Parts: sequence; C-alpha cells; structure tokens
Amino acid sequence: MLSTFLIALREGLEASLIVGILVAYLVRSGRQKALFAIWAGVAAAAVLALGFGALLSFTSANLSDRGEQLFAGTTSILAVGLVTWMVFWMKRSARAIAQELHGKVEHALGMGSFALALVAFLSVGREGLETSLFLYANFKTVNQDTAPLLGLIFGLAAAIALGTLIYKRSVKINISKFFRVTGVALIIVAGGVLIHGVNEFQSRGDIGGANSTVWKFGGENSIFVTIIDGTFGISNVMTWLQFLVYILYVSLTLVGFLKALPATTPTPSKLATSSPASE
Repeated sequence: MLSTFLIALREGLEASLIVGILVAYLVRSGRQKALFAIWAGVAAAAVLALGFGALLSFTSANLSDRGEQLFAGTTSILAVGLVTWMVFWMKRSARAIAQELHGKVEHALGMGSFALALVAFLSVGREGLETSLFLYANFKTVNQDTAPLLGLIFGLAAAIALGTLIYKRSVKINISKFFRVTGVALIIVAGGVLIHGVNEFQSRGDIGGANSTVWKFGGENSIFVTIIDGTFGISNVMTWLQFLVYILYVSLTLVGFLKALPATTPTPSKLATSSPASE
C-alpha cells in the first residue's frame, strides 16, 4: 500500500502542478475562455492513462505463463527506466518548467483551442502514461490484495487535494524538497520493481542463478514479508543476481540523483501561482 500511495502521490502532484501552472497563467492573463480547452486536454490525458493501464492488465491476463513472465519482466525494466529518467528530469527542469509551459500556451493560443488542448494533453498525458506503467509494474511486485489499490486511491486523492490547496495558496510547502525526498523513495521502490523483472527472466530460464539465493525466510503471507514486499518490492527469496542488481541500481542512482542538487530552485507551487506580469 505504501509504495502505490507514494507513486500516486508523487506523480499525481506533479500532474496537478502542471495543470495549476496552465490554469493560473490563463486566469491571471484574463483568458478564462480558454480554460475549457485546457480541461478537455487534461480529461483526454486521464482517459489515455486509464486506457493504457487497462491495456497492460488485459494483455497480461491473456498471455501464457511464459508469455506473461516475459511481459511482466519487460514492463518492469521499462518502468524503472522511465521513472529513473523522470526523477532526474524533474531535478533538472523544475527551475524552468513554468516558463516552458507558459511559452507553449502563448504559442498555442494563436493557433486555436485544439492546439491549447493538445498542449494540456501532452503535458499531462506523459505523466499519466509513466504512472500507469510504473503502477502496473509495481502491482506485479506486491501481494494481490486490496491494499495496493487503496494506496493508489488515497495517493491520487491526496495529490489532487494538495495540488488544489497549493494553487489556492492555502498551503505552502517546499516543493523542491518534496520532490527530492519522494525522488529518493521512488528510486528505492524502483529497485524492487527492477529485481522483480530480473526474477521473471530467471524464472523463465533466460538468466541463470535462480537457485543461488542470498536468503530464504518466512512465508509469503507473513506480516514481515508483506511489509517489505509491499513497501520495497523485496520478497522472502532473494537470488544473488537480484541482490547485486538492487544494490548497484539503488546506490549508483542515488549518488547521481543527490549529487549537485540545485541549492535554490524555485518551487513549482510558487511558479504555478506567480503573476505573469512579474515574470
């Protein structure tokens, strides 16, 4: 539940802030009539994300056992690659994300409502597709019960509520620090998803070392295993290859992510609510 909550909160808040930047810019520049196009683009992006998630689940459910293992392993590795790129992208781009979106909106306004809706669709749709893929991969690593789904629902609800409060200036938080902390947490979660992908390929026999284990403990239904599996994606059976991949990925990615972080990056919350006249 914790891992899906974290993913939904982080990705949902990022999408909420993007929508807030677009809406705030139009409102403060007196172009409220163009808001319908923004919301139409956002709605289309949400439908795309839901459809993509449904397609992943449908495809997985209709494959043979070996085919499902291949599909799950491939999507896990792809999801880790995307989420790793995403946390580094946000680290680099937070400083200029508002200005970039404002420029796209200004250009789209001269081309009509469809172009403006397309800006919103592409800006939010990318977040939605990444979230759907990473959530699907994460769901495959945790126990099959209602807890992950509840984490997803609560995370999205919290992200929308927090994004709305930030837009209305009811809440002020250090967004840069928020994305830094959640970025570290997501990297750890991604490590669990990555080794799940490795496990799928080992189970298929594509990669050796399936019988060379670092540990075997407890049962799949024990409370301790449920906690570490649901939070970090680490099961009660860990092969040496999985262990090495996890340590290398998490340590190297964290070093790169935490290295030379900007000391004074404007927070997206301030950028989203700043007056265009002041920029």
